[in-house]
Amino acid sequence: MGELIETYACVPSTERGRGILISGDPKTNSILYCNGRSVIIRYLDKPTQVSIYGEHAYQVTVARFSPNGEWVASADVSGMVRIWGLNNDHVLKNEFRVLSGRIDDLQWSFDGQRIVASGDGKGKSFVRAFMWDSGTNVGEFDGHSRRVLSCAFKPTRPFRIVTCGEDFLVNFYEGPPFKFKLSHREHSNFVNCVRFSPDGSKFITVSSDKKGLVYDGKTGEKIGEFSSEDGHKGSIYALSWSPDSKQVLTVSADKSAKVWEISEDGNGKVKKTLEFPSSGGVEDMLVGCLWQNDHLVTVSLGGTITVFSASDLDKSPLSFSGHLKSVSALAVLPGSPKIILSSSYDGVIVRWIQGIGYNGKFERKDNTQIKCFSASEQEIITSGFDNKVRKIPLHGDQCGEAELVDIGTQPKDLSILSPEFALVSTDSGVVILHGSKIVSTINLGYSVTASAIAPDGSEAVVGAQDGKLHIYSISGDTLTEEAVLEKHRGPISVIRYSPDASMFASGDLNREAVVWDRVTREVKLKNMLYHTARINCLAWSPDNTMVATGSLDTCVIIYEISKPASSRITIKGAHLGGVYGLAFTDECSVVSSGEDACLRVWKITPQ
Repeated sequence: MGELIETYACVPSTERGRGILISGDPKTNSILYCNGRSVIIRYLDKPTQVSIYGEHAYQVTVARFSPNGEWVASADVSGMVRIWGLNNDHVLKNEFRVLSGRIDDLQWSFDGQRIVASGDGKGKSFVRAFMWDSGTNVGEFDGHSRRVLSCAFKPTRPFRIVTCGEDFLVNFYEGPPFKFKLSHREHSNFVNCVRFSPDGSKFITVSSDKKGLVYDGKTGEKIGEFSSEDGHKGSIYALSWSPDSKQVLTVSADKSAKVWEISEDGNGKVKKTLEFPSSGGVEDMLVGCLWQNDHLVTVSLGGTITVFSASDLDKSPLSFSGHLKSVSALAVLPGSPKIILSSSYDGVIVRWIQGIGYNGKFERKDNTQIKCFSASEQEIITSGFDNKVRKIPLHGDQCGEAELVDIGTQPKDLSILSPEFALVSTDSGVVILHGSKIVSTINLGYSVTASAIAPDGSEAVVGAQDGKLHIYSISGDTLTEEAVLEKHRGPISVIRYSPDASMFASGDLNREAVVWDRVTREVKLKNMLYHTARINCLAWSPDNTMVATGSLDTCVIIYEISKPASSRITIKGAHLGGVYGLAFTDECSVVSSGEDACLRVWKITPQ
């Protein structure tokens, strides 16, 4: 069987020029954020313990715990809100179509009975409040003419709701049932976020006009504002109150986070500006924040989550990151501890340590997209969509200057033998590299889809669009065709030699995998036809006894070479949207990655 032991989570999806929401449950120190169609639940004190909810049909925008911490309400770009249980396998309680467009914010009432949601209503309604169990409306929300970016429920009686958005307005409603009471137009740009203090006495709005305004929680009247001294120099995207209602955390496009002291009369002054290690790029703009117990959490546009201690603001923060987009390839470096490298198609390469998690990103000068990726102890080799292969030397946890090799056409697959020798396949053939020199370009006369080079460098297998496998012996810079193997009924998607080079395995787009004996070229393990969609990736165990396949059908299947394929181990739903990367880290652990931008480590116990 395959047991999940660790998840290395993706980071929150972000959007330039917009704030994002992270929310939390103070009782368990868990936080919620969204990436693609997934809601990620993770614990600030246990980084590799992650739970993922993936039942939305569209991209999720916001998720919040109910006041008792037992339920989560999450909303998506189609205007749908789903309410599901945190435990008991995320059972669905209710789902309601709330708005006709994207939902940007939602909040529970303090008694857990009502929910208010705001966003884009395609020109009609931008805000709705409803009963959590029946979906019935509890008010009329007139007064906005454009998308409502944020909404807040007063956490104490009497009930109040405040909304704000792209029409520069801050609207105040009394209820239930809720009715419009008053409106403020003190901001001169988008009002990005509104939040009530936990004691309900005040609320604050922050805006792209770099200002923060403070209001009386009961009457809705403006009572003060943030001092401009030491204030933000860019749009303020989000704010979060301290548990004692005396301080506020804000984040801004100026790449800083600030802790403000809010006086009784409603004025705010900066207590501390939090410092971040910055590369100076756009990705360091801060777009989300959360004050939870002693943790001050911020999120950057590049997805980096940084956690400061509220009781010791001078203490160095803890930062962790990960992938924003689908993780298409994995490599495990030899040695101990086990280091895993993962690459996503947006050009990000991340280092993970098994048992610990995130260990840094490789800073590369040209962050080009990555289509193919392979790695050894000494170097990473990648290719993107620009016909170039990049050879990047590795020095510990840093990478050196990339050497560029122009192949002249789109690389399809990469196979490294050593830093000196690599085989690159293209649409019509293969290119052999010695170091960063092209020693031969061979047109094979058929459409190539995948390739692999044997660990001893004497042979290569090239897979074709028509499902045939061509075996070549390699001598210097020439290839000689030795055999053609016919068994697959679809284009070959992946080929991998076993570590001892006695076998190789191939997978195709028609969902079949085959293990071959290298000497006799006979099929060694047949009937590997258990996926329901194309095979994307394949990996061998270090002791040559198992082979694992990953598919678009979201499953990982592990076969033992000595047993019939029917006694396989299947891990269902390994990654929402499909599995794209696989590697064994030892004889009984396999790491997988996928469309959901996460990595997972599984313990394999043979049947």
